[in-house]
Amino acid sequence: MDPKRLFNVVENDFSAVNQLILDQLHSDVDLVKTISQYLVDSGGKRIRPLLVLLAAKCCNYQGKDHILLATIIEFLHTATLLHDDVVDMSELRRGRSTANAVFGNAPSVLVGDFLYSRAFQMLVNLGDLPIMAIMAGCTNQIAEGEVQQLTNARNPKLSEQEYRDVIQAKTAILFEAAAETAAILAGVSADQQQALKHYGAHLGMTFQLIDDLLDYDGDTEAMGKNVGDDLAEGKMTLPLIHTLKNSSAENAELIRNAVLKSNTEEAATIIALVKDSEALAYTLEQAEQEAGKAIQQLKKLPPSAFRSALEDLAKQALKRSK
Repeated sequence: MDPKRLFNVVENDFSAVNQLILDQLHSDVDLVKTISQYLVDSGGKRIRPLLVLLAAKCCNYQGKDHILLATIIEFLHTATLLHDDVVDMSELRRGRSTANAVFGNAPSVLVGDFLYSRAFQMLVNLGDLPIMAIMAGCTNQIAEGEVQQLTNARNPKLSEQEYRDVIQAKTAILFEAAAETAAILAGVSADQQQALKHYGAHLGMTFQLIDDLLDYDGDTEAMGKNVGDDLAEGKMTLPLIHTLKNSSAENAELIRNAVLKSNTEEAATIIALVKDSEALAYTLEQAEQEAGKAIQQLKKLPPSAFRSALEDLAKQALKRSK
């Protein structure tokens, strides 16, 4: 399926989400409006709200609250991006200067707080306690994941399991929450709710694994960020963990020193080591396994155009690496 057709399946609902995003970004504070509009214009794919819409429709949901839920998910995601970019001192995202690079760190953090609080205002309007509980737990785990990632920075001893624990908390959990809360909204069986929850978790892992692969083998223009950013920030992601584990003593020492010091002088050499090793193939293999597990979960749901779109969403996540 063409990636654009994924959105066409829920075209009217997606348009309603885009309009609600604009409506809910209203603020009497000019700087909040300015930064919010900058974010809206930044060209995000809005995969997470798409996931909410497809999951709800896959469960034959007939109401309108999935529009509100999808907007809430997007606000939470955008808030985390604002905070991430400040923590990582990022200057480029989606091919544009980050909000913190344009407006400064303090305004970016505070507008992130505004988006979090607006999301919870909308959750109150939704008025579904089980969904509120999941979203509260989700945002807490995201925060913990971000703190853990910060703690793990410049740690060349990071294991693959520790890495997976972090990306589950900081990335996959919001995909998981998006799919599970859509199922709750639709009132499906506990078995189907769990199926969509696990689908979302595996989909989120797929996306993050491919993101981490592309940081070593992507194109700056296509990605909208600089290749090698993770290495520059001292982050041990799966491609580097695998390369380090399977390197000669000399190359392993080079990698460890670069991570410990966030040394960009050796970046080109280390990126070449990653590309010359089996690390990228291994990372892709892990992503393919996650996508396969996601698709397997969908068999517990009735066949429909929406279920097919969810299957294709997992496949498209992998194709970003091709």
